[in-house]
Amino acid sequence: MKGPLFYSKILLFGEYGIIKDSKGLSIPYNFFKGALKTEDSSSKKAKKSNSALREFVGYLEMVQKNSPDLVTFDFETLKSDVDSGMYFDSSIPQGYGVGSSGALVAAIYDKYAKDKITVLENLTREKLLKLKMVFGKMESFFHGKSSGLDPLNSYLSLPILINSKDTIESANIPSQNTEGKGAVFLLDSGTTGETAPMVQIFMEKMKQEGFRNMLKDQFIKHTDACVEDFVNGNVKSLFGNLKQLSHVVLDNFKPMIPAKFHELWEKGIESNDYYLKLCGSGGGGYILGFTQDFDKAKSALKDYQLEVVYNF
Repeated sequence: MKGPLFYSKILLFGEYGIIKDSKGLSIPYNFFKGALKTEDSSSKKAKKSNSALREFVGYLEMVQKNSPDLVTFDFETLKSDVDSGMYFDSSIPQGYGVGSSGALVAAIYDKYAKDKITVLENLTREKLLKLKMVFGKMESFFHGKSSGLDPLNSYLSLPILINSKDTIESANIPSQNTEGKGAVFLLDSGTTGETAPMVQIFMEKMKQEGFRNMLKDQFIKHTDACVEDFVNGNVKSLFGNLKQLSHVVLDNFKPMIPAKFHELWEKGIESNDYYLKLCGSGGGGYILGFTQDFDKAKSALKDYQLEVVYNF
């Protein structure tokens, strides 16, 4: 058995902010993908994934027991498949902020949820919110408190625009200009980051009034402006807002940026060759970069591997 493919995602804007009702924009990233499989289940990686799935099934039973109106699963088939060695065969790196647990959650829901909402339906706002809620509950097994956005993105394979906690829609983003010099890119920090401890740090900081004010008056303000600019194709304005956002993150989210990147982060802001921001919760994994001239960014960041995800 090999199930359908589910892709990784990139949250272009909205990390941390969407916890507090900022806008957000998330796009599927087809470079990494995963699928449920039962063949070749004897490798160490497959066994590790299978035992994690076994724990996940126990958690899902609890979810169904506590919220039977929200979601129910075909546990008989699911357990029998897990007993047959089923695992999630994935190229999505874990701890890199590109949604490895989200793709797994989407795959499980797709195969085992009863009365599932399918991609082919007319996806009303209510259906999208219900899916996001189901996925949030399911994914919380992996990192404490999930918004459900990563699995939603993976499940639908569409760009998703978050206008607020209760308003999400599939988004039309401007098509890429493959001839363009500008780019959104991923920079590999070379280490993995854990989501739960990073969110913990954020929640601790949220107890300080100064941090809360900064979040509202600066971080969310610039995040929202970036989302508007990106969706509407206002590239010039986008880079002005990105510069501000990159600055706010460097000043206020230092623990989420691996220490060796503090200087590179600052260099980008000073030279205007590129602007860096967090990709997911930070702490390691990928860092997201934006540049109006990819060749310039490449030479400034020549010691690092860059992966282009979108061209302007």
